[in-house]
Amino acid sequence: MNPETDPPLTYPEVGATRQGTMPAGYRHLDVTGEIPAPLSEAAAYLLTWELHRDMGFRPDSAAVRAAEGAKVVLRLGPLTAPCRVVWAADGPREAGFAYGGLPGHPEKGEALFLLEEAGAERTRFTVRSFSRPGTVLTRVTAPASRLVQRRLTRRFVAVMRKRFTAGAG
Repeated sequence: MNPETDPPLTYPEVGATRQGTMPAGYRHLDVTGEIPAPLSEAAAYLLTWELHRDMGFRPDSAAVRAAEGAKVVLRLGPLTAPCRVVWAADGPREAGFAYGGLPGHPEKGEALFLLEEAGAERTRFTVRSFSRPGTVLTRVTAPASRLVQRRLTRRFVAVMRKRFTAGAG
């Protein structure tokens, strides 16, 4: 990341999803589920943007794996959402990343995707975010936007779980 040439994130509370104290003035979402897979397998799926692809997004990034400072543009139909990874980990007990919105993203805020070891062949998966409208369109359509965000957040966990359920994949 080059602070002289890279665009700034669209919110000041960088890293708040990881710290656990969500900032005031934003919508907060937090969904957790257990995944029937070892952490290493779930991490390989998450960190290589595969979960996002299976969600229907078209992630465009020079980074093959989510890493701090990596930029990714998420496309879903006509939606374009440029982001930068603000935190990433790939360790023996936890793996995941958080990305924040860049200029041009329809929302201002951050989303975290965190995997934590939860026992033999089990992994806990959390999707946590804070956001507020970032454009005139998302302000005008805020009720519908909130509904879509809630559904997408729950779907991230469901798609991750389905990927590792017996017979899936």
